[in-house]
Amino acid sequence: MNSTTIIILILSYFAILILISFLTGKKSDNNTFFKANQQAPWYVVAFGMIGASLSGVTFISIPGWIESSQFSYMQVVLGYIVGYIVIGTVLLPLYYKLNLTSIYTYLEERFGNASYKTGASFFLISRVVGTSFRLFLVANVLQVILFDDLGIQFWQTVTLTVFLIWLYTFKSGIKTIIWTDTLQTLFMLIAIGVTIFYVSDDLGISSGNILGYVLDSDLSKTFFFDDFKSSNYFWKQFISGAFIAIAMTGLDQDMMQKNLTCKSLKDAQKNMFWFTIVLTLVNFVILSLGLLLTVYAQQNGIDAHRDELFPVLAKEYLGIGVFVFFLIGLIAAAYSSADSTLTALTTSFSIDILDIEKKYDVAKQIAIRKRMHIIISFVLIFVIISFKYLIKDESVIAKLLLFAGYTYGPLLGLYAFGLFTTWQIKDKLVPIIAILSPILSYIISFNSLKWFGFDFDFFILILNGSLTFFGLILIRTKHH
Repeated sequence: MNSTTIIILILSYFAILILISFLTGKKSDNNTFFKANQQAPWYVVAFGMIGASLSGVTFISIPGWIESSQFSYMQVVLGYIVGYIVIGTVLLPLYYKLNLTSIYTYLEERFGNASYKTGASFFLISRVVGTSFRLFLVANVLQVILFDDLGIQFWQTVTLTVFLIWLYTFKSGIKTIIWTDTLQTLFMLIAIGVTIFYVSDDLGISSGNILGYVLDSDLSKTFFFDDFKSSNYFWKQFISGAFIAIAMTGLDQDMMQKNLTCKSLKDAQKNMFWFTIVLTLVNFVILSLGLLLTVYAQQNGIDAHRDELFPVLAKEYLGIGVFVFFLIGLIAAAYSSADSTLTALTTSFSIDILDIEKKYDVAKQIAIRKRMHIIISFVLIFVIISFKYLIKDESVIAKLLLFAGYTYGPLLGLYAFGLFTTWQIKDKLVPIIAILSPILSYIISFNSLKWFGFDFDFFILILNGSLTFFGLILIRTKHH
């Protein structure tokens, strides 16, 4: 496929997103931007959240994991189910009861201003870095398959990427994103399905036998109970998965902002329930795709591994049909995550850090929100470009989830303490606890591997949250 065709494909894709933005952007105000006027259909939100949860990282990295980790990631996914049940039964009722726009407002009501600002700040750091990881990966792939040949530099690719996201989200924010995410999730799932069909056909597997082939393969080993020190030990991954879901979805403004657009708590819970079922199935399908791609590469003597596996096979070996869908799927996966993040970061910074709802009239609030939307776009561009020189190898999703363990840990500790105790705390000391917990977690994790051979891996989130919780016990004052 030549460069002109790829560019036309990408521009057509964005033209559709901008059209959706135009259609959903009429009579928009801050309530539209932040909460879609609480009129979003739950089933549309549920479907769109699939794409936002998976992102380009999952689309690229998980298939590349099979060679070294088999289906062990499903242990984490099974843990997610438990986490999503907690979100639906504990956190969503709390958020709807308090009628929150930013979920971190809860921390202010429970503990005070310092806790509130700390929670919001950790979210902002987590999301800026997490989204930058995701977009970095996609920008890198686009660079290799297209922009290098055209003489366009990496920083230009990144700037254009973020500008296009800003273009279709600046007016109506979350209201637009609910619909664009639905479309992008659909594109991503079609891309995965088409690739599975083509690869299985090349391997001589009939469509009716794909599931049997996957389950019979040695590469589909899912459960690992042998070595509790290992990073893929079942209970370690299962429990980590539950806490990753609670922290990275339930305590994440980006993911919860979508839930809060539903008309009622009942609708939001329905959304969460169906989202859980579909997400579990989709993760299994993506792992199956990874297995087929790995077998294909091995049988044909192709030297492509980890994050390079899917892009290399799609571009050079599987034909133009697969490559077109790969490209659309990759862009859809990346943007369905990044666009909502840009909106959530704008929401959190405007409401939590700048207090616009408390300090300014409506016209001033809209002006500040628009300015923040632009500033955060520039922050993302800067961070993504800096990653170009910091990331060397290792699967990006592993880095992403590991980093999340350090930044979401304090949020996990704060919410657990707020929900499961009646104690008050010395609010001004919370930032110190929140900064010390990740540092201590890193020291413990590093030395545990060195001295005992015990790999905390994703478990770092639980360690970090526990340290935060115990730190808050030390600064408690009295009962309510």
